Amino acid sequence: MKNRKKEEPSARIPEHIAIIMDGNGRWAKKRLLPRSAGHRAGMKNMIALAEYAFSRGVRYVTAFALSTENFLRPQEELEGLFGLFREYFKKNAAVMREKGIALKVIGNPCLLPEDVRRLIAEGEEDTKGGSEGTLVLAIGYGGRQDIVFAVNEAVRRGKEVTAEEFSALLSTDGVPDPDLLIRTGKELRISNFLLWQSAYTEFYFTETLFPDFGEKELDRAIEAYSERERRFGKI
Repeated sequence: MKNRKKEEPSARIPEHIAIIMDGNGRWAKKRLLPRSAGHRAGMKNMIALAEYAFSRGVRYVTAFALSTENFLRPQEELEGLFGLFREYFKKNAAVMREKGIALKVIGNPCLLPEDVRRLIAEGEEDTKGGSEGTLVLAIGYGGRQDIVFAVNEAVRRGKEVTAEEFSALLSTDGVPDPDLLIRTGKELRISNFLLWQSAYTEFYFTETLFPDFGEKELDRAIEAYSERERRFGKI
């Protein structure tokens, strides 16, 4: 990290950046490659981008890797994604532990193969002491589903809850709400991602496909964020 760009003293760095990693399939199609090649390029970029974000002072990075709706895709594509997850957790958990990065996975684990669930649990356990940053991977995640689960849990407990108590029932408990949400790939929506948590999040949309969204693109997003005035409903 010695050659990383130094942060300007006046820059305002978001504590938590969430990223919708859109455009992997289109990136592959433009290059006459199979969609699996785009997903692999996206995974590789996500790892590098998270490391760079932490080097800039970001404390939390949440990446939308696989939504509940994505499970409607062809089984062949899903199996390719599961293979990437297996490869990622096997190769990177130890590296993250050495770098002091904690791993947290949110989503419905029941949607995933048993061996992938086991690798996720091992990765979270092995890195739980990380204090240099937290990488949150949303796998099999849906914002509405997250809220419904929290509502049902509140009902099960049999008492009314405050907004703060409700937040603690969500899968992101312990993670602050995102300051900046980035969506790559041109689409102008958040696609069922962190619906409750994004109430006061700043949005940044770009046409850049995710595998091409590198350090310079992230710098631009952070710069745009730093120029915004966040009033949270106040004057």
